[in-house]
Formats: sequence, C-alpha cells, structure tokens
Amino acid sequence: MLSCLLATRVSPRLLSSFVACYSVAGYAITGPMGAQVVLASGGGVGVGSVPFVRMAGRELRPTSVFDTYWRFAAARQTVYEARLSGQSPPWSGDPILAAYRFTNCYRAADRVSQYLITQVCYRGDQSWDEVFFRVLLFKIFNRVTTWRLLTSQLGQVTWEQYEHATYNAVLSEALAAGERLYSAAYIMPQPRLGEERKHSNHLRLLELMMKDRAPQKVAEAPSMAAAFKVLAGYPGVGAFLAYQYLIDLNYTAGLGFSEMDFVVPGPGAKDGIRKCFGAAADGIEAGVIRYMTDTQDEHFARLGLPFARLRGRRRLQLIDCQNLFCEVGKYARVAHPEARGISGRTRIKQAYRRDPEPVSAWFPPKWGLNQEGPPPAPSDPDASARDLSGRRQAARGYRHRRGQLVMF
Repeated sequence: MLSCLLATRVSPRLLSSFVACYSVAGYAITGPMGAQVVLASGGGVGVGSVPFVRMAGRELRPTSVFDTYWRFAAARQTVYEARLSGQSPPWSGDPILAAYRFTNCYRAADRVSQYLITQVCYRGDQSWDEVFFRVLLFKIFNRVTTWRLLTSQLGQVTWEQYEHATYNAVLSEALAAGERLYSAAYIMPQPRLGEERKHSNHLRLLELMMKDRAPQKVAEAPSMAAAFKVLAGYPGVGAFLAYQYLIDLNYTAGLGFSEMDFVVPGPGAKDGIRKCFGAAADGIEAGVIRYMTDTQDEHFARLGLPFARLRGRRRLQLIDCQNLFCEVGKYARVAHPEARGISGRTRIKQAYRRDPEPVSAWFPPKWGLNQEGPPPAPSDPDASARDLSGRRQAARGYRHRRGQLVMF
C-alpha cells in the first residue's frame, strides 16, 4: 500500500513544493507529501493518483488515462465474473463497456483462448511435435470456425498425416465459397514462400517450422526470450506474432515458462502506453508493462477498486497488462478523446454483440486453478457437422455457378 495515500486535498500549485518519493516494488513513485493525489478528468492532477513514475532514468507523468487503466480493469473483470456466474445483463453501468467489444483482463479467459486451451492444447496426441503443430495451425488463422472446418473434413489434425495439398484444398474450397479463414484480431502478414494464396503460404510456413525442428528448438530454449527468438526468426512472423504464439504454446504441458518472464509490447499496447504516459515512455514500454504488473495491488487499493483475481488467485501477468494497455487505448478513444496515442484512431470499430454460447473457464492445469477433471467438451458438439454441411453446400453452389460462367 502506498504510504502517501491520505485524504488531504492539495492544489496543483503545491505539487512542486511538497514532494516525497516512495518505493513501490522497486519503482520510484513521487507524490505530494501528506496528500492523496488524483488525476482530474481533464488530465491535470487532482486527488487519488501518482503524478510521477521514475524508471529507466526517465520521469514519466501519468495522464488521466493512467487511473482509467485500473478502473477499466476492475470494471471489465466484474463483467467477466458476472457472466461466468450466469447473471443476466446488464453487467456494467459503464455505457462504453456496454456498447463496444473489449477482451477480458486475462488473455487466457477470452473465448478463442479458451477454445484453444480446451479443444486444441489438451485434446489429441500429446507428443510435443503434434501439440506444437496443432497450436500453430490454430493460431495462424485464430478462428474457431476454420479449425472446425479442418477437423470436420480431415478428422484428427496431425503433423504425422499432414499433406499440404489436402489441407490447402479444404481451405481453398471454403475461401471460394465466401468463408473467412482468418480472425480480424491480428494483422497476419503473408510469408512469401512460393504460393499464390495467403493461406497456402501459411501452410508452407508451418511446414518449414516443423521441418526446421522449431518444436525442439523452442522446448530446449533456456528462457522465454530465447524461445521467442526462435519463433521470430521465421518469415512473416515478426516480434508481435512470435510473442503471441509463444504465449499460446506456453499454455500447453510441453512448456513451463512463467508469464512473468518476458513481454513484447504490441502496437496496440504501445498506443495505450502513450495515452497513459505520453511520449516519454517511448522505447521503454516493456518496463512500463512490468511496472504495471508489479504494482497492480497497490493501485487497485489506492483507488479503492475491488479486483477479482482469476479464480480468486492468479494476479495479472505481463501478457495481461500488455493486453489491457491495448484495450484501454481503445476505451480512451471515447472516454478520453483528448488523449493522443500513436495510431491516431478516434473510433472503436467493434460493437458489442452478445454471444449465446456459455462462458468457459478451464485453464492450463499447471496453473492450479481448475477442479479435477478433463477439459470441457465443446459447448455445441453438433456445430462442426453443421458448419461442414453448410460449407459443402456453399462450395458446390460456387463450383456450379463458376461452371456456368465458364461454359457461357
């Protein structure tokens, strides 16, 4: 708990005169002596916040978005807990949270991550090569319907029985029928590996990784940073995707890195950090994320915010605080339109649409958060069959129409 948190109000003029430094988890937090400081809504200093944070030889001045970061995290986690317990909406009185789509505070709690953990990581052959292959194949597209398409038409998805032509034909047929193969969550650059289609090149990328012994190289890496370098070295992957892929691989039983070992700030996180700390944080974003992770308990307490940890036990990890910066950067477009980020975006694109499927909460067993038992079965076991039937009908219709055009 910050020792400077008192109820005395101070004027901004006094801030430069009465300053004391307090250490929080190794970071220098500077505030007015004997006063509880808060950032006002307009970006100035008022009662309840921390006006200065010193790290990497720099003095960062939090903006009004800094306290919004913690308020957003507490409110978003409350929504998650309410949905998980089966409560009926509305789950929040925040009009921005109610109107737009935001990911969960904990990355592993998001729907796609839950599907990956419960239906991909811990099902099927548990040999490391096969787990690596399944996880990367799923994450390249990052779309549940694409995975269901592959498993419906191919049965067990395995590296041992993999053939490029077979997988490519399934995906090409779906694309021709108007299906989306990729999630919009990430920008997926196309590796140039000799194919015309993006998905065909991504299959070649996965082949390259498997034949280059990437699974072994990652498993034998002495640190998370070293494993990251292995993945980042492949064409079309890059720093952001390599880190995301590594987090996903680390959900499996095959790796044992701590999520507190290493972080790579993505473009969205950098935008959020700029809004929270200004340009002074440019280049030290990883340190800022670690600061937020290390001091989370102090800041929730400082603002009087109840925050339910994951399953009541797991604190926010580096990856979670990284993601929260991305989400708060979006949230601030409406809540703090005056806050300048890097992207220059002013609107939140994705409106909230309620998903009728129940929320699952099964996490990597090594985290010790689950009740005993296997991962839950898919919420709709017939979904894959219906997806397959619809796609086959659409594909046949497309080929028929195409044949008519060619004949004409």
